Amino acid sequence: MTVPPSHTQTPIALVSGGASGIGKAIAEKLAAAGMNVITADVAAGPTGTRVDHVTCDVTQPEDIDALYAHVTQTYGHPDVLVCCAGQGIHEKLTEGDPAKWQKVLDLNIMGTLRLIRAFTPGMLEKGACDVVIMSSVSAGQAYPYGGIYAASKSALNIIAETLRQETLPKLRVTTIAPGVTDTSFFENTISGYNTVESIGYGALSPAEVAETVLFALQQPRHVSLNYLTLRPTPQPF
Repeated sequence: MTVPPSHTQTPIALVSGGASGIGKAIAEKLAAAGMNVITADVAAGPTGTRVDHVTCDVTQPEDIDALYAHVTQTYGHPDVLVCCAGQGIHEKLTEGDPAKWQKVLDLNIMGTLRLIRAFTPGMLEKGACDVVIMSSVSAGQAYPYGGIYAASKSALNIIAETLRQETLPKLRVTTIAPGVTDTSFFENTISGYNTVESIGYGALSPAEVAETVLFALQQPRHVSLNYLTLRPTPQPF
């Protein structure tokens, strides 16, 4: 990314959900671009010369507090916050388990909000920072069994746009909405049975989504790419 003149140190990126899939690919891409990257995930994550990992459940306030303390005391306030932690769910509204719905909503929506609340005040003080929120083509797309997941991603779109308006011009906010992507997402979907093969549209790779994130971050500061959709070319929605 283009480093603002006021940022004399190596840029810092925090990536939630950075232990696997799209989040891991983003972390690796940003590290390769010269950033110091901290990943936050409930699972063990990658570590290396430019990658640090913190075990963190973003649904737990105490974990967010510990993550904030580690990041700010070790590195300083992030230049880039990537909110990627999330989970899918595939249940009918007339038959599903509300306790499972609550778990997904707490992770997908409240997890992102907790990260925003914790880290963006310091980023505002720093100035010229970026927030990337991982949405989905499912946002705004009603379909059977997808009500809870689509609603969570629709909420993130509104949250992202609200954050953009509340923090401009200091923060750029980019929403990334991928289509079918070849990760472990479907294996970890609650009550899910779809696979990349069963959907039949082909799939993006996590690296392709990560490249899109880097592309948005590398734009000149006066350019904001606020909403980017990418999907396999055959995917109809």
